[in-house]
Amino acid sequence: MILMSPPCQPFTRIGLQGDVSDPRTNSFLYILDILPRLQRLPKYILLENVKGFETSSARDKLVETLKKCGFKYQEFLLSPTCLGIPNSRLRYFLIAKLQSELFSFQAPGQILENFPDQEPKASVKHRVAASLEKESGFMPPKEEYIDPNSGSDGGSGQCLQKEAFVFKLETVKEMEQKWNQDSNLSIQMLKDFLEEDGEEMSQYLLPPKALLRYAFLLDIVTPSCRRSTCFTKGYSHYVEGTGSVLQTAEDLQLQSVFKSIEMLSEGEKLMKLSTLKLRYFTPREVANLHGFPPEFGFPDKITIKQRYRLLGNSLNVHVVAKLISLLTG
Repeated sequence: MILMSPPCQPFTRIGLQGDVSDPRTNSFLYILDILPRLQRLPKYILLENVKGFETSSARDKLVETLKKCGFKYQEFLLSPTCLGIPNSRLRYFLIAKLQSELFSFQAPGQILENFPDQEPKASVKHRVAASLEKESGFMPPKEEYIDPNSGSDGGSGQCLQKEAFVFKLETVKEMEQKWNQDSNLSIQMLKDFLEEDGEEMSQYLLPPKALLRYAFLLDIVTPSCRRSTCFTKGYSHYVEGTGSVLQTAEDLQLQSVFKSIEMLSEGEKLMKLSTLKLRYFTPREVANLHGFPPEFGFPDKITIKQRYRLLGNSLNVHVVAKLISLLTG
């Protein structure tokens, strides 16, 4: 079996997208060059990369080579959420086996966004949302928002254009997306992946400087949430866009903290934000969300920063395990 995870920088959507012209693709192109010349081809291949690889020239060369060598292949765009794990980590995967070996499912020419034995995403989302609305009578937000300068924490709100901002610099679309994720009862709550609180947790609290500078950009979740954003290797070192932070003061509403906060002095603002008790997820908690077993651990000499960097480059164990079972089953 060949397992491949080529450098993602040439394909990432926020990069230069140099594709095959990027020198970091050379090692991957070398593999594609020698594969047809091997006396004994591998029985199985599994490749992973970022979303964006599926539209690249490198992907086209990969598929062309696999066909030339007689492989059957299947492509996927998968996130751990499809397995009920509350962490968004969308990745491109390809599994391939020699033509004499058939897959137990058939989806030629498709990039699957779920495993073959699961319902389509739209079907699951509709069923879960309908069930929740029926039980609770609560409907997701439409074009309403919470006015950060109004006298209430909710109210009826008022209609906005799609690009308008709600409290904490979120658009209406982003707010709806978060509600949909948290209402998906097929996904576990974050509390199932958290460590017990203790004195050592104080080292993970966001420093005052980060609170004041990035408060309106943070993706804040609570233990009862069913979502978290992708943790990158820069988590805790950089704040913006590197992963969610945990609000441990669950009894507080974000709206009540962020309401009119820009009118306060720096000291008052910091005092109000501190009541949320925001902290980073610990490396063990990130590892839990990645599916690493309880016995997994780091050597004592590995710093917290190094642990985050390693985890930020990791794949979800459960997703990869299921792909391998499809490949070899």
